[in-house]
Amino acid sequence: MTDPAPPHVVVLGGGSAGWITACLLHHRWAASGGKVTVIESPEIGIIGVGEGSTPQLKAMFDHLGIAEAEWMAACDATFKLGIRFSGWSERPGFESYFHPFPGPVDLHTEPGFVHNCALARRGFDLPALPDDWFLAAVLAGQGKGPQPSANFPFAPSYGYHFDAFKLGAFLRDWAVARGVEHRQRKVAEVELAGEGHVAALLCEGGERITGDLFVDCSGFRALIAGQALGGQFHSFADNLFNDRAVVVPTARLADYRPQTESVAMRAGWRWHIPLTTRTGNGYVYSSRYISDDEAAAELLAAVGLTANEAEPRFLKMKVGRMAESWRGNCLAAGLAQGFIEPLEATALHIVIATALEFADMFERGGFTAQHRNQFNAAIAARYEGIRDYIVGHYRLNQRRDTPYWADNAANQHLSDGLKAMMTAWFTQQDMAAANRQNYPVQAYSSASWHCLFAGYGTFPAPEQMRPLPPGAAAADAGQVRAMLDACSRNFAST
Repeated sequence: MTDPAPPHVVVLGGGSAGWITACLLHHRWAASGGKVTVIESPEIGIIGVGEGSTPQLKAMFDHLGIAEAEWMAACDATFKLGIRFSGWSERPGFESYFHPFPGPVDLHTEPGFVHNCALARRGFDLPALPDDWFLAAVLAGQGKGPQPSANFPFAPSYGYHFDAFKLGAFLRDWAVARGVEHRQRKVAEVELAGEGHVAALLCEGGERITGDLFVDCSGFRALIAGQALGGQFHSFADNLFNDRAVVVPTARLADYRPQTESVAMRAGWRWHIPLTTRTGNGYVYSSRYISDDEAAAELLAAVGLTANEAEPRFLKMKVGRMAESWRGNCLAAGLAQGFIEPLEATALHIVIATALEFADMFERGGFTAQHRNQFNAAIAARYEGIRDYIVGHYRLNQRRDTPYWADNAANQHLSDGLKAMMTAWFTQQDMAAANRQNYPVQAYSSASWHCLFAGYGTFPAPEQMRPLPPGAAAADAGQVRAMLDACSRNFAST
């Protein structure tokens, strides 16, 4: 008996999600006979909701063997060492904090940060702001990139900022050059077979495109997974209030820091993302608290533009996930699979994880649906872990100046996992153990949870804080900062 052959995969939709999925599945199966075809409508553009990534994008390019200098130059990309949150807390000393992508050097500094957090949670007044404890925060503050000199072997973990339109085009050209078939067609109908399976995509003009496996990257329309196969959508609207974004570009900055900036606004937050050719700006907000016109005016004022100088673009967000990412012979990916607002830039992270984990499960089952339930459960857990971490940003905010922020702080639509993490923090329990217990599929490390709580200053009220008693030892933040400053001398400015 011969081994089962890889499938003919038909991807509906291009953009970043479609072409990432096509590249990864082609890379995985082409040598053993697999085939990938991408059907992309020339009339549908890419929705550029966010132009940032986590370190998983670097891992993907490394996996595909694509040189960093090649794709970054083609996509106007810059480095991203983390996210600076400003204005999410009004507690003195915690008005801004940096959430890093932890790297090798931080293995030596994180224990001191966690130790000081534990003491501060008990009401002892000592340094516990994340910025002082992670190399990425120091480098970003100095405007330095993540690539060290040859004599320093510890590169930090990092992601990127990029032009989403150009990223999709780059991956398309890379994939087509290696054998992925690209057809510019507009799909009019999905033809179903028995048992909820897809038989073919029917294009305008009558062309019928068949395949073994179909990947739905048709965006929020979810043409296959939702409309044709009737997949159920689980909304996160009770957990996450934001349902709109308004975006506008501004001029390129000559000097920039390798970080995404997330700045609290009246009814949401705005991003500031540096590219080599322009600066991306967007305001993510809730239409329950502010109108589109008001949000546009607030964004334009924040970036120093008038209505006559720019034409903002509005986007609607459908926040939630499909109940089943893999249904029948269809895999949903990108916006067709789900969307969690771009606060932590996790959209492409989930696309990459979906493609790689699906390939593993599909192969393990002999290219059958044997492990479909296991895959769907793992992807659902990943989505909900990310959702909980992002909900934590809003639930724990330390400001009450508008109804939006007050209502987020009072939101009781929390998962059991997030409630458990909050209980662990406020009752001085081990956060790493709580993270392992509540999130077996860990979307965020214990260090990230500490950065979130400590970054806001989620400690006892300032008047309740007291000096450390004699005999109790705290980690020396000054000594750690001096060490990180010394490390930073091995890095160059962006």
